[in-house]
Amino acid sequence: MLTIQFIRDHRDTAIERLKVKNFKQLELIDMIIARDDERRSLQVRTNDLQAELNQVSKEIGILFKTGEKSKAEEARVRTTGIKKELESSGQALQEAEKEISEWLVQIPNIPHPSVPKGGSEADNRVVRQGGQIPVLHEGAMPHWELGLRYKLIDFDLGVKITGGGFPLFRGQGARLQRALISYFLDQNSAAGYEEILPPLLVNEASGFGTGQLPDKEGQMYHVTGDNLYLIPTAEVPVTNMYRDVILQAEELPIKNTAYTPCFRREAGSYGKDVRGLNRVHQFDKVEIVQIQHPSASYDALEEMVNHVEQLVINLGLPYRIVQLCGGDLSFTSALTYDFEVYAAAQKKWLEVSSVSNFESYQANRLKLRFREPSEKRPQLAHTLNGSALALPRIMAAILENFQTPDGILVPEVLHRYIGAGNEKIS
Repeated sequence: MLTIQFIRDHRDTAIERLKVKNFKQLELIDMIIARDDERRSLQVRTNDLQAELNQVSKEIGILFKTGEKSKAEEARVRTTGIKKELESSGQALQEAEKEISEWLVQIPNIPHPSVPKGGSEADNRVVRQGGQIPVLHEGAMPHWELGLRYKLIDFDLGVKITGGGFPLFRGQGARLQRALISYFLDQNSAAGYEEILPPLLVNEASGFGTGQLPDKEGQMYHVTGDNLYLIPTAEVPVTNMYRDVILQAEELPIKNTAYTPCFRREAGSYGKDVRGLNRVHQFDKVEIVQIQHPSASYDALEEMVNHVEQLVINLGLPYRIVQLCGGDLSFTSALTYDFEVYAAAQKKWLEVSSVSNFESYQANRLKLRFREPSEKRPQLAHTLNGSALALPRIMAAILENFQTPDGILVPEVLHRYIGAGNEKIS
C-alpha cells in the first residue's frame, strides 16, 4: 500500500495518477491527511503524558525517601489523573491508526507515468510483436477438439471428478505439460533465478502482503476450516518469503522462480471465449519473482520482459507484448506488460503472462525493507514478478499452431524433455 508520507508529500501527484487508474474514491487522500494530522497531535499528547507520568513517578520515590509523605501522596493522586488521560489519549491514537490503515488498503498503487489512460483492454498499447501466424490446413481444429481426438485432455473427466474448469491431462498431453514446466524452470534457473517449491496454501497475512486480500478475496478458494487460501499464483508464497525481513543492500537483487498449480475461482467465466483451456480454475504456471533496489527495479522489469519474450520466441509462437492502460492495471501494479500468443485455429490472441513492477506497494504491506551500508534506517524494497509462463494457453496455442493433418508437432526446444519418439503427437 502507499505510505502516509508519500501521500502527504505528493498529494496532487497521487490524485492525478489515481485518475489514470480510474480510481473513484479520491476523497480518501484528503481524509487520510486530515486524520494523520489528528494522529500526530495525539501522538505528541500521548508522548507528553507518558513523559509527565514518568517524571511524577520519579518524584514520588524521591519524596518518600526524604520523608515528605504528604507531598508524595499529592503526587500519587496526580498520577491517577495522568493515567486516565494517557489511557484516553492512547485509545484515541489506536483508533486513528486503525482508521488510517483501513483507508490506506482501499487505495490502489500509483501507476507509472508511462501508463496510458483508458478504461479497458481495448485501450492497451501494443509495444512489440513477433513470430509468424501460421496458415492452417483445411479442417484444422481448436485445441479442445485436438485434445479429445489425440486423447491429450479430458474435460469431461475433469467435470466428473471436480467440476467445470478442472481439466484432466493424460498420456502425451500430461507429458507435454511436464516438458513445458521443466523447460521454463531450466531457462529461469539459467537466468539466475533460484528455484523454489513453496506451499500451495497461504494464510491471511500472506494474502494481505501481496495484495490478494482483501481485494481479490472472491477469486480465491478459501479453506474455511483452517482459514487458509489456495494460491492463485506462486507470487504469493514466494514474495511472502521476505515478509517482515530487513535485507542488506548487497543482498539485492533476489531472484526466485517457482512452479506451482494455481487456483482461481474466476466467478462468472462462461461462454465461447472461455472454452477449453482459455480459462480454467486450476492450472500450472511457472513464476519469476525479483526483490530489487528501487533504483534498479525498472531495469529489472525490462530484463524480465526480455526473458519472457525469449521463452515465447524459442517455442516458435507468434506473440505480442502489450502495455496495460490504467483501467486494466491490477490493484497493486505500477506498470504491467502482458504477453499474448496467437492461437491460429481460434484466430484470437491469448494472454499467457503478465510481468509487473509493484514498486514499494507490496513491500510496504509486507514490511519488506533493506538497509544501505551507510544508513541506519532501512527503506522499502521494490517487488516484481511475472509468469514464465502460464501453461494452459501456451498449451492451447502449441496444439493449434503446430497441428498437421496427421498429428501435432512438438516445438524443438521441448524435444529433450518430451523423450525420444514423442516429437510428434499422433
